[in-house]
Amino acid sequence: MSVYLGLKWLHIVSATILFGTGIGIAFFQWTAWRSGEVAVIARVTRLVVLADFVFTTPAVIIQLASGIALVHTLRLPWSSDWIVGALLLYALAGACWLPVVAIQLRLARLAATAQMCGEPLPPAFARTMRLWFWLGWPAFLAVLAILWLMVRKAVAW
Repeated sequence: MSVYLGLKWLHIVSATILFGTGIGIAFFQWTAWRSGEVAVIARVTRLVVLADFVFTTPAVIIQLASGIALVHTLRLPWSSDWIVGALLLYALAGACWLPVVAIQLRLARLAATAQMCGEPLPPAFARTMRLWFWLGWPAFLAVLAILWLMVRKAVAW
């Protein structure tokens, strides 16, 4: 296999993991919260944190590294609109995702404490979930737009 094909495969797989894990985490965290069951919320929130560290974090790193390596290998101009657009969207997604990681850790602590004490979730949990939800949308839309740019290799604006 050529270096190019290996990098391209790695880039596509990491994009798939990034998108799939992101949407999966969002679905399970949201549906667990909507269940209102503290034990379910505590367990799912712990798994969401784990999934972000096991899958999303490596995919984020590999996505950027393989993208940079592909640009270098193909000798593409860094000034190409679609590359600049993808990097700006990647930065936007990252700017939303980094706080989300901290939020998920907070949610996990709040849910675990409520479960351990046999109490309902505190009001801070709902406020934190709303912030998590609203930060997730720009990150999700940015990843979708990046995937479009990767496929199209042109900027729509």
